[in-house]
Amino acid sequence: MTDGGEAERRSREIENLRAVYQSLQQPKAQGEPRASHAGKAAAGAAGAGLLFVLGKAKFLGLIAGAVKFKTLATMLLSIGAYAIEWGWLFAVGFVLLIFVHEMGHAVAMRLEGIPAGAPVFIPFVGAFIAMQGQPRNAAVEARVAMAGPVAGSLAAWATLWAGLELEQPLLQALGHSAVLINLFNLVPVPPLDGGRIVTAFTRAYWVIGYAVGIVAVLVTRSPLLLIVLVVGLWSLVKRWRTPVAGYDALPPRQRALIALAYAALVTGLVATLAQ
Repeated sequence: MTDGGEAERRSREIENLRAVYQSLQQPKAQGEPRASHAGKAAAGAAGAGLLFVLGKAKFLGLIAGAVKFKTLATMLLSIGAYAIEWGWLFAVGFVLLIFVHEMGHAVAMRLEGIPAGAPVFIPFVGAFIAMQGQPRNAAVEARVAMAGPVAGSLAAWATLWAGLELEQPLLQALGHSAVLINLFNLVPVPPLDGGRIVTAFTRAYWVIGYAVGIVAVLVTRSPLLLIVLVVGLWSLVKRWRTPVAGYDALPPRQRALIALAYAALVTGLVATLAQ
């Protein structure tokens, strides 16, 4: 492709993103019923949720590469979407906290020698980083999966502490929101981070995770959570049918350390919410 063609393509991408962003900022029609707005939001969340879980299952990475998503562009798009509901300051902080979570995954993949794509953000769902290589074993997969919640939790606790010390409600709200996000990601159901972590020490937690997930779906009627459970079940069936030889063969001590680290992180986040 010539330099001129490349410049023209980038110009079209920028114009498309600008058009989407401007449409998000347009005021709602005066006569639009609230129920209609809620229905559209639920449908959008369900569709975005499907993209999210497919990305965690390594499919969305292929889509992202095909449509040339950029980290900065999708961050700005997410900020614009969140700002409509919660204001600009909260939107910026919220996206940055999600970014820290994803960068935890990115750093871990780099240390493990696993190629990774750039972070891609999805409004009202979160973000993902496509893993472009297969972990050597379940322990590597667990370390990469845990790195995101660890980084995200540290950022959440720091934000919450700053909010309490400075008596800033905005920072407190951001910190609590990030705690909830990281705790949700630790639910032991694939393709969430928790489902990938517990594989290293026991798959019995998948049963617990699904029990909790089913109850949560019945209570919250969340389309995103339902999609997570359905896609996770498919990934479990695939994993049992086509196991990788030696992938789960870890020493007992290594399994115990991963289990302790997982339990400590979950306990810390739950304790934070209880305060």
